[in-house]
Order: sequence, then C-alpha cells, then structure tokens
Amino acid sequence: MDIDAVLLLSFGGPEGPEQVRPFLENVTRGRGVPAARLDAVAEHYLHFGGVSPINGINRALADALRAELPELPVYFGNRNWEPYVEDTVAQMAADGVRRAAVFPTSAWGGYSGCDQYAEDVARARQATGAGAPELVKLRQYFDHPLFVTMFAEAIAAAADSLPADLRAGARLVFTAHSIPVRADERYGPRIYSRQVAHATSLVAAAAGYTDYDQVWQSRSGPPQVPWLEPDVEAHLAALADAGVSAVIVCPIGFLSDNIEVVWDLDNEVQSQAQAAGIAYARAVTPNADPRLARLARGLIEELRDGAAPQRVTEPSGLGCGFGVDGTPCGSSHCVAVVAPPG
Repeated sequence: MDIDAVLLLSFGGPEGPEQVRPFLENVTRGRGVPAARLDAVAEHYLHFGGVSPINGINRALADALRAELPELPVYFGNRNWEPYVEDTVAQMAADGVRRAAVFPTSAWGGYSGCDQYAEDVARARQATGAGAPELVKLRQYFDHPLFVTMFAEAIAAAADSLPADLRAGARLVFTAHSIPVRADERYGPRIYSRQVAHATSLVAAAAGYTDYDQVWQSRSGPPQVPWLEPDVEAHLAALADAGVSAVIVCPIGFLSDNIEVVWDLDNEVQSQAQAAGIAYARAVTPNADPRLARLARGLIEELRDGAAPQRVTEPSGLGCGFGVDGTPCGSSHCVAVVAPPG
C-alpha cells in the first residue's frame, strides 16, 4: 500500500493554567461530569503549573519518527486540545498528502483505546471535505516485541532502584487505566481487559516474573457505576496489610508519563506507599525510548511493504490487524482505510 505521510494521533493536554478547565470540558463534554469533579481534576494539572507533559512527549516522538522515517513527513494531531486533529488533517490536505498511516498513542483495543481514534479520523476527514487524504489506522501493538521489551527492561531498572535487601521480595504490580465494566463489554469479548491481561503476562515473563498482580487506576465515574477493579490504591493497602515491604509498579496501560501517571502513581500512590512503610519503585513508560519510534516504523512497514506482523506470540484473537492479518475485534470501525467523505 502506498503511504506518503504519517499522522501521530493522541489525546492532547493543556499547556498553561488558563487552558486546564477548557481542556477538561472538552474531554468530558456530553458525559454529565459534575463541575466539582472537574475542579478536583484541574488541581492535578495545576500542581504541575497547568502543563500536561503529553504534548511535549508527543512532539519529541514526532521528531523521533522523522528520524526513523526520513522519507515521510510526520504530522501531529490531538483529540482534545491543540493541535486538533481536524486542523492537522486540513494541513495534510493542503500539503497534498493522499494517504497517511495513523499511529495512535494507544496500544489497545476497545472504544477509548481504538474505536474513538477511528472516530477522530473520520471526524477530521469530514471537516476537511473532499480533498481529505485517506487515513489508515495502524494495528494494535500491545503484543509487539519492542513494546514487551521496553516495559520488561523498565521493570528491571525499577527493581534495581530499590534497596538491595528488598529487591527479591518486591511485589510486581501492573496497572492500566480503568474503564466502566459496561464499556469493556461493549463489543462482547471484553477486548481491552483481556488484552491488558495478555500483555502483562508477556511482559512479566520477559522480566523474569512468574507471580505478579494486575490492577486498575484513574477511575472517574460515579461510585454506583461498576468499573474494572481492583483499584491500585485499594490493592496497595491490601499489600501493606499482608506485610509486603516493597512494590514495583509498572504502568503498562500507558505509553507515556501523562498526568495520570505522574499524579496518580508518582504522587498519590507513592505517598500511600511511603505512609505504609513500603519501598516504592515505578517503571518508566516508553515515551522517551527511541525504540518506540522504531516500533511505529515496523507497523508502517507491515502496512506499506507487506512485512509480516511482529508479535511475541502467535495471533491471540485479542486484537485487530486493520488489514494486516484481518483478525476482527468486534468494533464497527474495524476497517483498513477510512474512505473519502461523501
């Protein structure tokens, strides 16, 4: 398949105190989130000067992609904040891009991790009109060898940061963003939670662990709505009660050190561990690892050149190849190419 550009597609984040509340209103529009909840989350951003790390991380990733793919222009667009994907796709059309590969900053399936990015692409193309380029969303990559290796090495580095006498007994805890149970069941087979479980098993094995925990974090819904559990803070309390003296937390559900990593894990969970007398180490996400751009290049080569998909294991039936291997995830947006509008 001919590809003449790359679109790095992400979530977005504020880059100043005055942007925090408008950004959160964008994220939660139509969901009925109370103003008090937005105020509370705003404080997380304001703790860091109102600047989310995610845009800076993604600009650096875009530069790394340009180095890996010098033959292709690389564009960057967001769902919830500038640069908005609608503006980026309009610029791509003005630059004469005909067909671009879309690399989303989510390795996962399900609605939030996959389907919503397809909706972003469709909305941006519709806004651009008849001159919009075709946009091909790359496959999910939670079982890619580089994804697994980067997290496994991050776990090893985190373990090395613990006091030597505590390393052997440290409990490995994987965490990913929680979602409502109903959302996880949207397509029937609970694609997202099963993918996370599969990826944790691959990463744990690569890091040399046979026993570990997999939990969830950052839920934001009303208490009467069931979300994926156990929550990381409740789990840490249980580990403290059991006498665990050290933990290694691996945020496997996150590609970058976004606000939910640097606030929820590096602030709240770390403080909880310290108060309980538990030594705490957090594995880094791949955001600054040059192999992340190499991973994206490999996915593009699968699409462009027909290269065989790189996976740690044989296809698990847990994801969509978006035209690469044809394995469906049940999503209505599981298509290879978003066709021209109209």
